[in-house]
Amino acid sequence: MPNQQAPIGSVQTTMRIIEALRDLECTGVSELAEHLGLPTSTVFDHLRTLENEGFVTSDDDGYQVGARFLEIGGYARKQDPLYAVAEPEIQKVAHQTGEHANLVIEEFGKAVFYAKAEGEDAFQLDTHVGKHVHLSTTSAGKAILAEYPDEKIHAILDEHGLPEVTEHTVTDRDQLFEEIEECRERGYAIDDEERIPGVRCVGAAITGDDGRVLGAVSVSGPKSGMQDERFHQEIPDLVLRTANVIEVNMKYR
Repeated sequence: MPNQQAPIGSVQTTMRIIEALRDLECTGVSELAEHLGLPTSTVFDHLRTLENEGFVTSDDDGYQVGARFLEIGGYARKQDPLYAVAEPEIQKVAHQTGEHANLVIEEFGKAVFYAKAEGEDAFQLDTHVGKHVHLSTTSAGKAILAEYPDEKIHAILDEHGLPEVTEHTVTDRDQLFEEIEECRERGYAIDDEERIPGVRCVGAAITGDDGRVLGAVSVSGPKSGMQDERFHQEIPDLVLRTANVIEVNMKYR
């Protein structure tokens, strides 16, 4: 969990502006100020500073997040051995299944899409590298939670809650813990239209020799193509095998 002591107000304001630019995609100063409930002059000063430093760009339509964030995020990911080891395996899974394959990590109580690949039958999803979602809404997120002690899970839920994303999202804590127990018994978790309507997903955690949770691998596809044995055995077996391969390769890298 992040340290909440001694926050610096100006930095918090800058981060709120950056996150709002991400959510609004491209916007003017006045619209952004109204969205955040901040003075227009304050927002303008922050935007100009961010633009001067190369983190924000602007045109006739307004301001948007710049590519320099991609440079920094790409550098951070490249330094992580997990990405180097897992990314080729994610590509293989996508090719084998024809679906979306994902590498997910947990940061500050949220699931982060760390790498993804699309098979030849994959359809368009809202996911992109760096996207943050609630752990409880994804198979990979639930697989990660299943590796944590109950006390840590409760702490994450106390902070982030169990928001309803679709009509199938698990919003009851007891039900979520029942699913976590099932995941602990069989080794994988499922997402049955819980984040995106019409999409099913199977995920398994990746752990290190010391038991530390490194992340999770998952496969997502349309409900029509994720039925019966494919959803309950074929994809789970592949996801579990992939997670194990990554774990072994991490050990001997």
